[in-house]
Amino acid sequence: MGDRNVRCGLSTGQQSRWRLLQTGFNTAAVNMAVDEAILLAHSQGLVPPTLRFYGWKPPAVSIGYFQRLEEEVDLEACRRLGIDWVKRPTGGRAVLHDQEVTYSVVIAQQLLPGSVVETYRILAAGLVEGLRMLGLPAALVGRDEQNAGERGLSAACFDAPSWYEIAVQGRKVVGSAQTRSNGVILQHGSVPIVFDAEKLVQVLKLLEGARSRVHRLLAEKAGGISDFLGYRPTFAEVAGCLTRGFAAARGIELVEGVLTPEEEKEAERLAREKYGSDWWNKLGRQQ
Repeated sequence: MGDRNVRCGLSTGQQSRWRLLQTGFNTAAVNMAVDEAILLAHSQGLVPPTLRFYGWKPPAVSIGYFQRLEEEVDLEACRRLGIDWVKRPTGGRAVLHDQEVTYSVVIAQQLLPGSVVETYRILAAGLVEGLRMLGLPAALVGRDEQNAGERGLSAACFDAPSWYEIAVQGRKVVGSAQTRSNGVILQHGSVPIVFDAEKLVQVLKLLEGARSRVHRLLAEKAGGISDFLGYRPTFAEVAGCLTRGFAAARGIELVEGVLTPEEEKEAERLAREKYGSDWWNKLGRQQ
């Protein structure tokens, strides 16, 4: 579906005014359902471009749209550790969402034109600026600078190079993925406060004898922001800096808001009928 389905009707001034949502901690199904509900509402011109921050309770593994849950994730280990699971509407690889801040951006393609790579780079600038405000020497590193031909050893997002990485001291600190539907971009991503490589390895299905190697490589290639700050910042502290970073990098005004009743109703339906169901998480489209 193309941009003709988007009825934004936004003036130039309104295009620079985004809604800011702080939706707290929810289950994996609810978190993914809210992202899609916002996308649908924005595609109908009912809400402005939206930047959202949220967390996960209980912790969860999310897999990319093209991954197979039972091939990539050890569901028995997840049950034992109290970790939920969900398939994202976006691509990419498995992410353990635990001690982190998750962000999502929903914006019409006509308001942010360009390819997936181009728009990712644009949105990543806001994340980089926010991390710098937090005190981290974050940088956007091109894939050609990080061994473009390299393949990850596991199903984990933080084990695989992408076109642009947000890195601190050479270690990846943000994992993001994007999809487009009804002429709207949805990009969301994980900003780990603590990156627990050991727990991530426990919940992935890996070849016998590979766990220690994958654990070592993940610890070398990725990190949580507390590794570089020397202390553990709060969720609110990280979200606040990322908010200011997005506003500064994009030249936008972020206005605190809430989900509309229509978004809440649609999110409840999607959580129940889609993201909380086996047909989506285990048997959904795989190609």
